[in-house]
Amino acid sequence: MRGRWLSKRALLAHLCLALWIPACIWLAVWQASRASAGNSLSYVYALEWPALALFGLWGWWMLLHTEKPTPEQVAERQAEEAKARAAAKAEAEARTADVDPEMAAYNEHLKALDEKGRSKWSH
Repeated sequence: MRGRWLSKRALLAHLCLALWIPACIWLAVWQASRASAGNSLSYVYALEWPALALFGLWGWWMLLHTEKPTPEQVAERQAEEAKARAAAKAEAEARTADVDPEMAAYNEHLKALDEKGRSKWSH
């Protein structure tokens, strides 16, 4: 609990929020005063600044409640991704098995070109 609310990252987030919310309120009031003086575009900005303040509040909350994945979670995710890649590769190979020989040769040619890389044009 203490690490979530009092870590260096959390204290920096608190400071940013403490500066951001009053700044957005001040800017909204300023734009509202400009709008009442006849600047019709300022009505939009007077509504935009409170929305940005809420976005900052949401970002602050997410920074405090998003945790770094553990090494076990990272390893599990990598294993799932490897399994998905292997399944996709097997499916692609199964699809190409039913292709006529000319199409297979053309696909091999394209694969070789892709592995070779793009040629560079010089002027």
